[in-house]
Amino acid sequence: MDGGKSILKKDIMKLKMCLCALVSMGLSGVAMAGVTVAETWVNKEFQPSTLSKKQQLDEMKWFIEAAEKLKKKGVKEIKVVSEMLDTHTYESQVLSKAFAEITGIRVTHDLIPEGNLVDKLQASLRSGNSIYDGWVNDSDLIGTHYRYGQTVVLTDYMQGVGKEFTNPGLDLKDFIGISFTTAPDGKLYQLPDQQFANLYWFRADWFERPDFQAKFKARYGYELGVPQNWSAYEDIAEFFTSDIKEIDGRKVYGHMDYGKRDPSLGWRFTDAWLSMAGAADKGIPNGLPVDEWGIRIAADKCTPVGASVARGGATNSPAAVYALSKYIEWMKKYAPPSALGLTFSEAGPVAAQGQIAQQIFWYSGFTASATRPGLPAVDVNGKPKWRMAPSPHGPYWKNGMQNGYQDVGSWTYLKSTPVDRMSAAWLYGQFVTSKTVSLRKSIVGLTFIRDSDIRHAYFTQHADQYGGLIEFYRSPARVAWTPTGTNVPDYPKMAQLWWKNIANAVAGETTPQAAMDTLAEEMDQLMVTLQQSGLKVCPPKLNPQADPNKYLSDKGAPWKKLANEKPGGETIAYEKLMQAWKEGRVK
Repeated sequence: MDGGKSILKKDIMKLKMCLCALVSMGLSGVAMAGVTVAETWVNKEFQPSTLSKKQQLDEMKWFIEAAEKLKKKGVKEIKVVSEMLDTHTYESQVLSKAFAEITGIRVTHDLIPEGNLVDKLQASLRSGNSIYDGWVNDSDLIGTHYRYGQTVVLTDYMQGVGKEFTNPGLDLKDFIGISFTTAPDGKLYQLPDQQFANLYWFRADWFERPDFQAKFKARYGYELGVPQNWSAYEDIAEFFTSDIKEIDGRKVYGHMDYGKRDPSLGWRFTDAWLSMAGAADKGIPNGLPVDEWGIRIAADKCTPVGASVARGGATNSPAAVYALSKYIEWMKKYAPPSALGLTFSEAGPVAAQGQIAQQIFWYSGFTASATRPGLPAVDVNGKPKWRMAPSPHGPYWKNGMQNGYQDVGSWTYLKSTPVDRMSAAWLYGQFVTSKTVSLRKSIVGLTFIRDSDIRHAYFTQHADQYGGLIEFYRSPARVAWTPTGTNVPDYPKMAQLWWKNIANAVAGETTPQAAMDTLAEEMDQLMVTLQQSGLKVCPPKLNPQADPNKYLSDKGAPWKKLANEKPGGETIAYEKLMQAWKEGRVK
């Protein structure tokens, strides 16, 4: 970055010319002050950028002018919310300050746990009174927003009353997650703010040790490498936990996860764990007609008709029960004992602390925290000793199924927000995703949203600092890892059912089969309630209950139980995976 360096004379001349032009255009003194402040931010903080400094200042000038219109309507302050991630911390602490200084509209940007955020959003939807002017919530709620009719349809807003507040440089085609925030009606409901995928994480330096490789092959008969199936993952977990046991005097574990009775335990499963086992149907971005939650939709591709196998769903199918069983077994046999008491956010940084050999389900959103100097999993040159790769799949998985999950936190606005305040929050959402600031934000948080940022020379030069993340986001894989789809009619209400039932199984209070049976039944009953509640679009209409054997099949979900759920282990050399990504293949 050259933010702290002196500006070249030609840059100074260009900026002075811009200022003179602004004066001639008759901008107010307040707006002129904003331009001067914007110049400081562009030079000192918003570097590097995919835009030139002149282009950045032009974009900031547009924000200043748009904000002036809203301030004249009395909008002086807005309040927005997002979950607690490095990216959002940067927005809350740095970009909100920049926006306020440049535009004159103050921003309170709250950071709260995701479970609390979903609860507050649900309360606002229920009451018809939005407590925030803007929300960064996962695109997993796209089915909810589409059906309830309480969310501002951004496509309509940008073409109508919000046209004058929509940045001409927004460039929606540059956003890599737009398909995930577009509903079945073809309209945009949310604007991506940050993205990260769940991937396989492993200590490449340990996997490359000749003594470990020889010992692994002698025991299992195949090469120690990136596991392609759950059988190989289990073998590797057993190998490091029971055979290697210690490295450099520290106990090591072949697996890492989390299992605390907490809302985040539900995300561990709704974030495509059943799909990775192979419980869903084939289909990208989500299984069709049965998705990764096990919900079947009708032939109209919109109406949910059941989650239980008895209604044609797969939430309690053999593949789903297998997935839950392996989750519990691996955590209790191969993970640190503390894993059972950790939440999603607490468990994420653990892998990089030096005792974990691999993690099947690791979010790339933790990349920034896993690359900090001084960590045991980072070398003396600041380069990670670990790598990320596609997660292995369970025995029910088949080519053409969802590859894995990707989180897309997105700006969402409710119709109950006064339109001027909503427009100001829309300005802020565009500001923190604008080309002026997005590359710098990507460097800080490593949660990419723009293709232009991913392709920038900065990440070409520094790709070896991120353990495969850049290669992943430059490959087709970035769209093969997908968020929750539109089969889910009410994400906030249905997500609550998952963690409570999973927790019972983790605690040993019930069997995996009983837990998934209860979950499937509760999902069905909730969809009956939703059917009666008057959803505006595609309300559920459940199939009648039938003998589960009517639906269990070897041709589509719900899949019949396999005679052998542990086929032979398969691995691949990491370099071959990287080559596939570089050649434009998913894997």
